[in-house]
Amino acid sequence: MSDTEISTVSDHDTTPPPPMQEPPPQPNPTAASFTIWPPSQRTRDAVINRLIATLSTPSVLSKRYGTLSSDEAADVARQIEDEAFVAAAAADEKDQDGVEILHAYSKEISKRMLDTVKTRAQPASATGDGGASDVTATADDGVVAGAVSDS
Repeated sequence: MSDTEISTVSDHDTTPPPPMQEPPPQPNPTAASFTIWPPSQRTRDAVINRLIATLSTPSVLSKRYGTLSSDEAADVARQIEDEAFVAAAAADEKDQDGVEILHAYSKEISKRMLDTVKTRAQPASATGDGGASDVTATADDGVVAGAVSDS
């Protein structure tokens, strides 16, 4: 071997190995975070459309309080949803995933819808059922449920 070959080999032996790169951190699937508040505009529009249908078509609610015209129902539904959205958003800022806020939003929609139809309705005695209908708002999903008693 020549001196140049030996020096070349020794140069390679003294070169430090490249530093080991750490692999990028893997996402933790159990630490995934999601929020359900605020709802998307698409979701808010779906709520408005459902309110319009509830207010303007025959239902348990309309048997007691009557229906609204489609135009009036659309205006009222937008107002109900907007007011409920603002009220719910102001209700609880510390809710991390939005569940409590969404619950408040649902309750506000139900409450405001019932308040609206009650203020526009004739007295229960004029409906012919003697006040036998029992209409209540559900807190779980903002949908109005009702039952008519036969007593």
